Amino acid sequence: MSVQAIRWKMKRLSDGGRPRVLDLFAGCGGLSLGFLAAGCTIEAAVESDSDAVRSHGTNFHPGDDRHSQPRNITSTAPAALTDELDLGNPTHAFDIIVGGPPCQAFARVGRSKLREVADHPEAFRHDPRSRLYIHYLDYVEACAPLAVVLENVPDMLNYAGRNIAHEVSEILTERNYLCAYTLLNAAYYGVPQMRERAILIAVTKELATSIAFPAPTHWIKLPSGYEGSRAVALKLLACSDTHGPDEFWKPSPDIETGLQTAVTARDALQDLPVIDAQAEFESGKLKRGARRFDDPIPYPNSNILTDYARVMREWPGFKARERIYDHVIRYLPRDYPLF
Repeated sequence: MSVQAIRWKMKRLSDGGRPRVLDLFAGCGGLSLGFLAAGCTIEAAVESDSDAVRSHGTNFHPGDDRHSQPRNITSTAPAALTDELDLGNPTHAFDIIVGGPPCQAFARVGRSKLREVADHPEAFRHDPRSRLYIHYLDYVEACAPLAVVLENVPDMLNYAGRNIAHEVSEILTERNYLCAYTLLNAAYYGVPQMRERAILIAVTKELATSIAFPAPTHWIKLPSGYEGSRAVALKLLACSDTHGPDEFWKPSPDIETGLQTAVTARDALQDLPVIDAQAEFESGKLKRGARRFDDPIPYPNSNILTDYARVMREWPGFKARERIYDHVIRYLPRDYPLF
């Protein structure tokens, strides 16, 4: 780590500069949007999917086609990225690096399919996507950020007997970062989805002496299956010959009493127009083939607008239009009643 670059960035922020973010494996920009809302600027993103990166560029750098170009992290060096975007030396270009390396290799849910395709009982061990976090670490080394945020599925903590979060923390500790990781469930933070993720935070020791994770803002009783998946993910954290007690692991923040209940799917979706596809199926009006998502549908005349829906509609910089696009379902009559 370049101590000189770290201190230059700290002074820049103390003088009133906004934190500059590099989003790796950015997708269409979920993490970018969160950091933008927190007062950061989104300087750049690396994403290989052409549709996703076009969405990211449109959202965060409208009018600048350079930010809508797909880039593969395995073949795009940090210096090449900053050169293409006129951001100067990578060591000085970013204050925070965020990202979630593709989770398919870590997630147990996809292993049976991978075994079937590869005709090998442990094919997931050889999935090249499981090594993409190494390129993430290469960017950290080249860019010397003040802080790092990495998210992934809980199974990242137990991938074929390896705790990847622990290994990443060890590497970043050697580079003078203070590290911690935990499991957080999105439902506890106002998101209408029970999605649990491993979250790793690293902050340069020049800037911090401890790391704390945010306290929950909402409450819900999670189904029992989440406890089981947690237990599997946390298996390696017990005392063992491999790891022993893990100094980087932090228990999930306690849930205080009196919190508001979690946001439900109804809270999030009830302001959307109803799709009466059954009648279209029966009349034969619904045709097979691609839908171009260019038919604007007005929101229903309803006074029911939840706090969550209002936030989504009025998000600063991304205010919703008066009509909705892309409001479709799959052409599968068998599935319609289920959905």
